[in-house]
Amino acid sequence: MAKILIIEDEASIRRVLTRILSEESDAYQVEEAEDGAQGLEKIKATDYDLVLCDIKMPKMDGEEVLEAVKKIKPEIPIVMISGHGDMETAINTMRLGAFDYISKPPDLNRLLNTVRNALDRKQLVVENKILKKKVSKNYEIVGESEPINQIKEMIEKVAKTDARVLITGPNGTGKELVAHQLHQKSERSEAPIIEVNCAAIPAELIESELFGHVKGAFTSAVKDRAGKFEAADGGTIFLDEIGDMSLAAQAKVLRALQENLIQRVGADKDIKVNVRVIAATNKDLKKEIAEGRFREDLYHRLAVILIKVPALNDRREDIPLLVEHFATKIAEEQGNARKSFSKPAIQLLQEYDWTGNIRELRNVVERLIILGGQEISESDVKLFASK
Repeated sequence: MAKILIIEDEASIRRVLTRILSEESDAYQVEEAEDGAQGLEKIKATDYDLVLCDIKMPKMDGEEVLEAVKKIKPEIPIVMISGHGDMETAINTMRLGAFDYISKPPDLNRLLNTVRNALDRKQLVVENKILKKKVSKNYEIVGESEPINQIKEMIEKVAKTDARVLITGPNGTGKELVAHQLHQKSERSEAPIIEVNCAAIPAELIESELFGHVKGAFTSAVKDRAGKFEAADGGTIFLDEIGDMSLAAQAKVLRALQENLIQRVGADKDIKVNVRVIAATNKDLKKEIAEGRFREDLYHRLAVILIKVPALNDRREDIPLLVEHFATKIAEEQGNARKSFSKPAIQLLQEYDWTGNIRELRNVVERLIILGGQEISESDVKLFASK
């Protein structure tokens, strides 16, 4: 059911619009307001899918209603209703965020097409919000230990800034979760976060991957191609395993950080980019610098904020929460009933030496769920969780 509000001071036009929409579809639930002030109160109290709003009204005109709604419920599409003398104002309302405008007297086809398009757009906005929540849940940081709480606090402080962040920690600790949380809580969250695994790309291709190339730059470059930095423009680029990046690529990344400029391989033209850089590594970069494998100037550019993610062995008190989280997630993924873990089973898992960290724990929990009983017991852990 789509809830539509008509804000119009002329009763005859309100009645016509209400009749047209009600006859068009049983799925349209239409309400009316006789002036802008009354309409705004209704919008504050109810989540409408669409608002049709007259421009010239007493008490509060359409422009004022539009500006107020965009502040409190920006996702609601608003279609302005304009008289012949209001066309310039109607066009201006588009700049203020109106979805569209229709003229008086309303043309039937134009009105219904505009309503359908506006409702489709609202549905897309809602679906996008749901999708973003699901994505956000995929990158949830689970745990209440002191080191994890410190990381969560730091994310809250740092996310709203454009400060570059270097995330360190052993493999499998969840460094990518920290990167995604920093992006999702930032003002860049509407733009993409582009991930680059520097260790997975051959040294001879890393520059092309990051900065793109022009046709003919090398044998297989059959057309121009944008790189990851361009793809992340306006958003965030996450350089995972940056300690494995070649020195030549490091020099180009340094220039991108210093000047916000990149150059495609084989090109002589600079491209300006607006990108926040978050990097991660499991290596000791200071040791890499001492041995000549990592640029010290790049390190200092990246490590404006340093976040160290602890090994699972250093946060064992989080294991019960993590087991609960993974058990629920795995049950959802497999469409099965969720299995529980006995207290002795949890205690035994807390005593293990987790060299593979969170990634290893998740694999063990999945193995136990597949092979163990309805309630995972201590004997199940001893039998199936051994390494």
